[in-house]
Amino acid sequence: MEEKKKQEEKKEELPVRLLERKLRYKGSVLEVYEDTVDVSGHVTHWDFIHHIGAAAVLPVLEDGRLLMVRQYRHALSRFTLEIPAGKRDSEEEDFLLCAKRELEEETGYKSEALELLLWVNTTVAFLDEKIAIYLAKDLKKGQQCFDEDEEIFLEAWALEDLLKLISDGKMTDSKTVAAIQAYAIKNLRGEL
Repeated sequence: MEEKKKQEEKKEELPVRLLERKLRYKGSVLEVYEDTVDVSGHVTHWDFIHHIGAAAVLPVLEDGRLLMVRQYRHALSRFTLEIPAGKRDSEEEDFLLCAKRELEEETGYKSEALELLLWVNTTVAFLDEKIAIYLAKDLKKGQQCFDEDEEIFLEAWALEDLLKLISDGKMTDSKTVAAIQAYAIKNLRGEL
């Protein structure tokens, strides 16, 4: 019993200790820091990016198809097929409220039947962004309202076709891949 307690205490000890954090860049979406850390007695520097978090929605139409958005992504220099998503307006904004806003802004649909599907940390090596992903059913027509720097095209897809895009390596957006696969698994288990 004593050995098990020692093992659990050891798990709580972190091998990394933050010594200093310097802000190197503050943008509209993220903050980039240089961290000085002690890793088991070795002092080194790591990049750290802070993001206030985001919410995403997997909207399910009445006929079972999934409503997707196709939009241009500058970092990839191409259009991508994704679930609707966006960052929170502030650190304090509720993830559910953010999800409802993004759903209506990007798709023109509302839903009072949003349920949490899963949480995703997008790039755990250097970024603290976390995304709450919701499932939206009982969609009602609302008001589509893009941000001025967005151009979004709506597309309805069958689950099987989206899974094929994933398995063929043609869909690479992590939040979208995770959402579709989680939805497919829950569907298969009869949990939806």
